[in-house]
Amino acid sequence: MAGASRRFAEALSQVDRTIQYSLEDALGLVKKLATAKFDETVEMAIGLGIDPKYSDQMVRGTCVLPHGTGRTVKVLVFARGEKAEEARAAGADHVGEDDLADRIMQGWIDFQVVIATPDMMKVVGKLGKVLGPRGLMPNPKTGTVTTEIGEAVRESKGGKITFRTDKQGNVNAPIGKASFDQKALEENAMMFLEKIMQLRPSGAKGRYLMSVSVSSTMGPGVHMDVNDVRAHLR
Repeated sequence: MAGASRRFAEALSQVDRTIQYSLEDALGLVKKLATAKFDETVEMAIGLGIDPKYSDQMVRGTCVLPHGTGRTVKVLVFARGEKAEEARAAGADHVGEDDLADRIMQGWIDFQVVIATPDMMKVVGKLGKVLGPRGLMPNPKTGTVTTEIGEAVRESKGGKITFRTDKQGNVNAPIGKASFDQKALEENAMMFLEKIMQLRPSGAKGRYLMSVSVSSTMGPGVHMDVNDVRAHLR
């Protein structure tokens, strides 16, 4: 831990806290400071000018990153018959019905995404207390309750991220790996930012995009110039 703390302190000393970086410079700096012995995940944190206590100002959704997340995602699908076969053909890691529900109830959580056909929600419903707190409960709004099972599996395996605002009005999501080419990270970042802007609630008044920062798993946050980000979005 001491080595990790020294590495973080050294990385932090290379971030100028008196300025806000351009999107390109911020991502370049995060890549430079990702010096851990594993391929660190690059995350983006966005602060929004919303009041999360009002349900009509909640921002949630999904985004398919053009270059994926770089993570291996295990997808579990609740489906039967032809839809189960469609899920397997699309590359789902686990496909089943009550058998999977029973395993989950016993504490098995070896997956990152759960998808279900609408007719399976009666089975999935009893898993709310297990899947809900982990953000894994299938939901039509995020495309994880669907009849288009094959497409949903391929998107999840190929770089689809799911996000929602927290109680402070912030949204966090992975946008790639430190090993990614910088152009790929920039394009992933822009896709995520554009999606957030598209989802601006009608009830949100005044300034919507308040802050944007990026960091790697073991690195410090690097704050972006929001005006520069807005210029990229025009």
